[in-house]
Amino acid sequence: MKHMSKSGKSNEYIRKTNSNNRIKNPRRDSYDDNYNNHSKYVDISSGKTIKTRKLSFKKIASLTFFTILGLLGGLMVYAYTALNSYNYEGLPEETETVDEFGNDLINDSQVLNVMLIGSDSMSVGDHGRSDSLLIVSLDLKHKKIKVTSLMRDIWINIPGHGKDRFNAAYAYGGPQLTISTIEKTFGIRIDRYMVVDFDGFSKIVDTLGGIDIELTANECAYINKYSGDPHTLRGSGMKHLTGLQALHHSRNRNSIGSDYDRTKRQRNVIHAIIEKLKTANVVQITDFISTVGPLVTTNFKTSEIGKLGASAPEYLSYTMEEFRLPTNDNVRGETYDKKMVLVINDIVKAKKDLLNFIYEDDNMAQKESDKIKSQSSTQTKSNSTSSSSSTNSQAKNSTAKSSTSNSNRSYQSQKSNQTTTPSTESSGSSSKKSSSSATTKK
Repeated sequence: MKHMSKSGKSNEYIRKTNSNNRIKNPRRDSYDDNYNNHSKYVDISSGKTIKTRKLSFKKIASLTFFTILGLLGGLMVYAYTALNSYNYEGLPEETETVDEFGNDLINDSQVLNVMLIGSDSMSVGDHGRSDSLLIVSLDLKHKKIKVTSLMRDIWINIPGHGKDRFNAAYAYGGPQLTISTIEKTFGIRIDRYMVVDFDGFSKIVDTLGGIDIELTANECAYINKYSGDPHTLRGSGMKHLTGLQALHHSRNRNSIGSDYDRTKRQRNVIHAIIEKLKTANVVQITDFISTVGPLVTTNFKTSEIGKLGASAPEYLSYTMEEFRLPTNDNVRGETYDKKMVLVINDIVKAKKDLLNFIYEDDNMAQKESDKIKSQSSTQTKSNSTSSSSSTNSQAKNSTAKSSTSNSNRSYQSQKSNQTTTPSTESSGSSSKKSSSSATTKK
């Protein structure tokens, strides 16, 4: 006897129909291509027929465009905020136009010279002292990044303040006077500057996740003792430094080479930071700029920072070279006004060495050197003749007039009253010079 269903059809008939039509089970999680190609299907949970909608190419393209536009807009807002986070402090358009010999400053559109100043204070109205003084040169012509350390104890002419240690320029007049001192003495154009204090430097390194540097056992011991960082460094070799550790490593002069060694450590830290940035992409660099911005005071414009950030991957692939001024063969230790200082023996040679390193143009450097020597010789003869012919006239001048004249000399020393002609500096003659101190050279 055949069993009948409620619809009046036998079960055997239903089985044959199902077998012939091969109806798929609609409860499967995925459907075959044939099923998906249907324009409508029955939702068995409700029994309703649902129509599927096809998105046109035009609608998809429009949706994609506005999605990308929204992402770009958000990125631009973020980048704008990052670029404007810097503490901008402009300088006069022309801090100096000529060096102390009256020659035009050396400048090259393919070389960007940036003064980096590490300061122990960034409070309002207080420049503090410049602990680190470096010139970073981005040389597009030779595809190099060049780092020049300027030793802070160089005995140098500071415009308006006479002879003093080089780092005193920052205490007297901040980045503007520091840059003017370099431009007047060495005859090169400083295009931009960046100032960061100790706390800011530490945070910059931490933003990068620390840096890796080769250290001696003594350097590790110094960092452990003075940094205050809980991470202990043991032995010697390649070490991973936190911000605090990198800061105190940069300030360490507790070695035989004293400040000579410290400038080398500072260049090593800069090199390690550049190496760490080499692995970053544009987004990471933008994030880095956003974090670092509030910690830095600079005269870089927003547009310039944006261009540098966009080209950073290319620039960071450049070869890095190092230099220090003064060089070992052109310096001696002296004591002036009870200050231990470094006197450059031949300022003309020092200028030539610096020009050669930054611009790699020996002909230009030699030409500038010869010009200065000629001008210096002429100036010395002129001063000698003028001094001889005006002896009687000077004797008749009143003390008040003489005092007024001296106070108007840009390079008249307010402390040592030394003659500041280049020939006098080279010979090292001074009424207040005491016994020479031994300077250990690296």
